[in-house]
Amino acid sequence: MLRYAAAATLITTIALAGLLASPASARHRHHHSNDGAQGPAEQAEPAPASPQGERSNSHTNEAGKFDYYALVLSWSPSFCGDGRHDDSPQCAPSAPRPYNFVLHGLWPQYQKGWPQDCPTGRDTFVPDPLVNQMLDIMPARQLVIHEYKKHGTCSGLDPDAYFALARRLYTSVRIPERFQNPPTWQTVSPDEVLADFMKSNPQIKPDMIAVSCGGSGNGLKEVHICMSRDGQPAACGRNEVQKKMCSAETMAVPPVRSANASGWSPGQAPAGAGAPKRTLSGALLQYFGKK
Repeated sequence: MLRYAAAATLITTIALAGLLASPASARHRHHHSNDGAQGPAEQAEPAPASPQGERSNSHTNEAGKFDYYALVLSWSPSFCGDGRHDDSPQCAPSAPRPYNFVLHGLWPQYQKGWPQDCPTGRDTFVPDPLVNQMLDIMPARQLVIHEYKKHGTCSGLDPDAYFALARRLYTSVRIPERFQNPPTWQTVSPDEVLADFMKSNPQIKPDMIAVSCGGSGNGLKEVHICMSRDGQPAACGRNEVQKKMCSAETMAVPPVRSANASGWSPGQAPAGAGAPKRTLSGALLQYFGKK
């Protein structure tokens, strides 16, 4: 009897220990995720194609206090490549213009880690006219809204100033000819992508840029270009270590969805891009993750 009583006591103790540990474990997982708490699906934002590492514990999320920006360009054809997102303006067979690298976001970064969801003491609402103005280079309303709430708030800028800077930096980068309107699949190495960007943009040096890949066939996902706080090319921190972002020898690069389209330039919103689409938000979250 004593032996059975001791066994029962041991089982009860283990069970209680598990219950007590669960909240702490959940907090640990929450702290080390890229996103933290999720808002409504329509507010969700794509994540970087590969993890940047853990957020730094040595910093607080204080608006305007960061080291540099990461200008993140996403390869739209990789998102559209599985054929399930034809309701998205950028993925439709009759896309109004050829989507190659679209603007994922402009992210304030620490040398290691990054701030997010910074308190600003002001409303973080992004007005519809401003959202619509960004859809030519960020073809998802939900992405525009969430980018400001998560990253723009940490820039110390209001929505107008933040997106004006994001557009200025996006348009300052020349997309290499190979990626402007490719009609067929390509296989390239990360080093080739980096070399093409640096050749087309001599102001960008090897320590200022990184490329990410992932998914089936190690598809090209994103290019991260590091910028100073005043918008000049700058050395990246530890968040953009190339081996962490893409260690593959080669990457698959799908062609643009509307290779014969022409006559588009940033500032010209594609037709129909202003309509909110819940299915697009879900697809973006599913493809890119939580960041």
